[in-house]
Amino acid sequence: MAKPSSQLPAVVGGADAGRVTQAILDFVSQIPDSRLPGSSAPADEARRLASRAARRAALTAGSLALPPGPLGWLTVLPELIAIWKIQAQLVSDIAAVYGQHSVLGREQMLWCLFRHTAAQAFRDLVVRVGDRLLFRRVSYSVAERIARTVGIKVSQHAVGKGLSRWLPVVGAMGVGAYAYYDTGQVAQTAIAMFSAPFEMEEELSADAPPVPTDAASPIA
Repeated sequence: MAKPSSQLPAVVGGADAGRVTQAILDFVSQIPDSRLPGSSAPADEARRLASRAARRAALTAGSLALPPGPLGWLTVLPELIAIWKIQAQLVSDIAAVYGQHSVLGREQMLWCLFRHTAAQAFRDLVVRVGDRLLFRRVSYSVAERIARTVGIKVSQHAVGKGLSRWLPVVGAMGVGAYAYYDTGQVAQTAIAMFSAPFEMEEELSADAPPVPTDAASPIA
């Protein structure tokens, strides 16, 4: 039997950073609708939504991680996309229960989905001013730069998840557990953002300098 490592180069391209970057850009360019009304207890409702989404993400990721060997590698990118769909809808629904769906844009979706993955990518785009977050509206080129940084991080993690396909049952359990945790992190970021005031600044071009304000501190 050939060693797993001998087959990795042929299949790892299924989750390469370029394709992941494009998938990220596609996701954040279209904000999912939400039919949920505003809630009188948004924090409680948001936590309920988060728990349900995390369970769904875990089941989805675990199911896609079951195919063994090279076939399992082919499910890595579809798994990422499936999980992001669940998480993007979660962010949309949390925004709705807080009554702020109308202000949910590309920048906020990027922040909620990927802040915990690559916080450094957002240092010049999201800053804390007092008790609120300040977002700078970004051009497509800046969004692409952020997505590329996140894509590299996600792809590195995807390689590790791809290796788990060689132990399908144990690997599926681990992948499912991570999806549950990851979705919980997305929910925490969204709840923290929508439960406090945030603002939008002017558009940030690709060669713009960092936010020039003494009162602002970057988000680590």
